[in-house]
Amino acid sequence: MPHHAIRILRTAAIIALAGAALATTSTPAVAAPGDGPNQHLVDAYLAEHPGGVQTGPSDISYSGGKFVVTVARPAASLAGADCPSGWFCFYDKINFGYPRGRLSDCSWQDLGSWGWRNRTESVAYNLGSGYVTFFDTDSTYSALFAVGASSSGKARSIADVGGSRNRADEVYRTNCGP
Repeated sequence: MPHHAIRILRTAAIIALAGAALATTSTPAVAAPGDGPNQHLVDAYLAEHPGGVQTGPSDISYSGGKFVVTVARPAASLAGADCPSGWFCFYDKINFGYPRGRLSDCSWQDLGSWGWRNRTESVAYNLGSGYVTFFDTDSTYSALFAVGASSSGKARSIADVGGSRNRADEVYRTNCGP
């Protein structure tokens, strides 16, 4: 056998052995959106509120990411308002208890579009400007409470909306400049 043919066979054998070694080497598993300790909460939420897409271990997005529900507080998150930057958030329980819904758009939003009518008990605002007012449109069509940026003169968060608990149906975000 010619010398160059032996070199080609040797190189091919080395490549084959390296490929086999890589194929059998285990790597740590990365949790996919469908895995994890909160999957049962995600599944239950989607069954009750269809139309969303799971986008993380505890996150469900609606309307292409316009509205996001997080069904359980992330393990690394401390107690209290944990609304991500660029959003305003509303929580299903007092003291910022989960699930948490979040929006960022300006103008009117009907919380019923995402199954969130009459279930806000605490709120937080984490945008640089503007404020959001929560409305009861079921019986009286009245403003219930508002949160906003420091420059708006509104509180950034409310841990317990008190007598307005579970009454908000719509929100209106104003002064949405940069």
